[in-house]
Amino acid sequence: MSGSTAGSCCYYDRPVFSQRERRDLRECLVAAARVDERIWAAAVVGSAATHREDEWSDIDLAFRLAAGLEPADVSDAWTGRMYEDHGAVDHLDVWSESTLFRVFLLSSSMQVDLSFWPWEMFAASGTSFRLLFGEANKPMPSSSPTPETLIGMGWLYALHARSSIARGRNLQALYMVNGVRDHVVSLACLRHGLSAHQGRGVDDLPPDVMETLAETLVRGLRRSELSTAFANAITALINEAEQIDPGLASRLREPARELVRTASGPSGEPAEEDLQ
Repeated sequence: MSGSTAGSCCYYDRPVFSQRERRDLRECLVAAARVDERIWAAAVVGSAATHREDEWSDIDLAFRLAAGLEPADVSDAWTGRMYEDHGAVDHLDVWSESTLFRVFLLSSSMQVDLSFWPWEMFAASGTSFRLLFGEANKPMPSSSPTPETLIGMGWLYALHARSSIARGRNLQALYMVNGVRDHVVSLACLRHGLSAHQGRGVDDLPPDVMETLAETLVRGLRRSELSTAFANAITALINEAEQIDPGLASRLREPARELVRTASGPSGEPAEEDLQ
């Protein structure tokens, strides 16, 4: 920002940040948004919107742009101020349709997410949205992936896990087995009404589900260890699919057995019976 469109705020250069510093910076950014004629509304999103912040929470603000403006018309000016006044050392752009989420890393290790929403797109898509000033459009349906998509991504990772294990590419196999487990986590979270985004609800899953997930952890990089974790992850994926679509789970079970069999190698570990 420049000129009258931005307020002047304090600069924090300590290696760690306090909750007070985070609060002060958020208030400073909101105050600047209020006097920026390009921004007509703002909301706090994430944990702060539902008063669930702790000492590790970030700053997450959503800005509604004036009618006719696009994120590029506003974001660069705000980015300059984040670097000049607030100690930003890098930023990452994430797009969701026409909305820009610009994520800043500050020198204090604080994360600041500023999202720039075209006029017609600004609306809550969940409960973690608290309007600070201005008006929002009617709430939109959640954009969470469907269970069917998560199941599909799970078996896609499983295909690559199998080939990676069989080829002896153990670190790639580790990555792929973890990908299967990540999608099982998301499925379990959805089933239990928890946040599936980035595993945010996983620690609130029931103990029996947590135990199942623990069995999918790769304990080492030997083929037998990778294969065991892979078989457990595939079993967990099929079990979650059974909760969503028993017919789909039935169709996936035989290919899943084949993935486990061909990944395990001549030793026969783990056994095909792991999928029973």
